[in-house]
Amino acid sequence: MIRKLTMGLVFIYGTFTSFETSAQIDSPGQLDGRTNTINTAVPFLRITPDARSGAMGDVGVATAPDANSIYWNLAKLPFADTKTRISATYTPWLKELVNDVFLATVSGYTQLDEFQAVSASLRYFSLGTINFTNVTGQSIGDFHPREFALDAGYSRRLSDHFAVGLTGRYIYSNLAGGQSVNNVTIKPGKAFAADISAFYTKDFEKDDGLANKLNLGVAITNIGTKISYTSSAQNKDFLPTNLGLGAAYTMALDENNQLTFALDVNKLLVPTPDSNGTYKNKSSLEGMFSSFGDAPGGFKEELQELMYSVGMEYWYSQLFAVRAGYFNENKNKGNRKYFTAGIGVKYDIYGLNVSYLVPSGSGIQRNPLSNTLRFTLTFDLGSRDESRTGW
Repeated sequence: MIRKLTMGLVFIYGTFTSFETSAQIDSPGQLDGRTNTINTAVPFLRITPDARSGAMGDVGVATAPDANSIYWNLAKLPFADTKTRISATYTPWLKELVNDVFLATVSGYTQLDEFQAVSASLRYFSLGTINFTNVTGQSIGDFHPREFALDAGYSRRLSDHFAVGLTGRYIYSNLAGGQSVNNVTIKPGKAFAADISAFYTKDFEKDDGLANKLNLGVAITNIGTKISYTSSAQNKDFLPTNLGLGAAYTMALDENNQLTFALDVNKLLVPTPDSNGTYKNKSSLEGMFSSFGDAPGGFKEELQELMYSVGMEYWYSQLFAVRAGYFNENKNKGNRKYFTAGIGVKYDIYGLNVSYLVPSGSGIQRNPLSNTLRFTLTFDLGSRDESRTGW
């Protein structure tokens, strides 16, 4: 599908983080009753890249390690049940509006020994085809805007229960292909970022010889340079730096059945918009620290910036999984609210996960995220430790 630049690209890009228009701020500490969303560049970095987490309400900071842990919490990988694993995911995005926007992800890891693991991933986001027009409405050609992020990470176990991880990331965003607006050339945006993460896990033995498991995790992602699409040093945007806290508890019901409940709480470490626009002048590091107390609405608005995800996962004999979850974002900060569900099957070294998203709550009648599907294929290429759970 070919879309006009003025109607297509701007709208599609804006719907990643919110469904409503940002508010004007009447005075410090007060809002005019509408939204005051936090907007960043390259928001595709916050799209859930895998069907397993996508089926569990977008939880992943403390769930069992898998091939997509480099996105959620790299520190999980030294505790993975398989030495080497690869995953590939395809997600048609905003399919209620367009039919040619998608996110494709390939990721994997390998354990160097019982203490160390390395991982890599590539996320490619295509925004379909855009038709550029001049001021008179005449077509000046088509363009295929696209973005990608290339990651590499290392994680190490420091004790029987605790591990840390570090990820490096290169980000490329080409939205306009060298077009000019008001004599300003729009160039591809480039940036570098890093993630730091930690993971704690502990088994609780039961009288029947089985064990329940508690996982706790924390990850700060997309810590990096600001990004610009022009040569002006003043027109730089923040990356979607994010703090994620997670907990997951797995109950071994018997030898064949296990049930996991998980909770994630996320907060963007990006300045909240103010009435005079000075928040844009902050550095990335200054923006991270100030984001905990810069909301014009005070502490109440700071609490509104928290996003919550809850999910559950049921496994039968590590062969078949059923998943469900819910994601909630405050109505003044984007108003994304949706239920998710999905299944997973595994045969030998092969696995397939599928997830489905259903928006909830009030909002625009035609929700861009309605009927979002994700498909993930997994491949286990190393020996399996049957004493661990998850895949």
